[in-house]
Amino acid sequence: MENIALQIEALIFASEQSVEIFDIKQVIRETFHEELSTEAINAALHTIEQKYADDAFAIQLCHINGGYQFLTKKTYNSVINQLQVHRSKKKLSQAALETLAIIAYRQPITKLEIEQIRGVSCDYSIQKLLEKDLIQINGKAETIGKPLLYGTSRLFMDYFGINSTADLPKLKDILTEEQSIGTSAE
Repeated sequence: MENIALQIEALIFASEQSVEIFDIKQVIRETFHEELSTEAINAALHTIEQKYADDAFAIQLCHINGGYQFLTKKTYNSVINQLQVHRSKKKLSQAALETLAIIAYRQPITKLEIEQIRGVSCDYSIQKLLEKDLIQINGKAETIGKPLLYGTSRLFMDYFGINSTADLPKLKDILTEEQSIGTSAE
């Protein structure tokens, strides 16, 4: 097996939780059909620790809760904290998600049409979605009062990891008989 340190580094990097030496041994055994000693793993871990101790890296290998995990260095806590604050602002309530789904599937759509589908006022949800730049105003409808038309924004695509609204699941694929009201003949 070539360069055990790189294999272990990749294993720790890919894991969402700390990886214990026992887990490293088991994965290496199952992958390469070779037994690694605890000493060999510790030596590889030491090599990885030394590599990331260099100031050229923003991350370090940490021994946590009996296992190993990559974490950012304390020097970068402020920027990481700002990212967490930014992301926490992006969380959506159930009402906002429902409103966003209606807009995504029916765009361009007016607030009144959204409220008719949801059965409740959508002022707050629409305002929050506009603030988060997940939806945008796409003009005015050619009806009485010329209400605003809403559609999804470019950030919506990034937020949900899609290229266009054509990538959204088709409604027929996610609706089941139990979710339907009435009969299909109605």
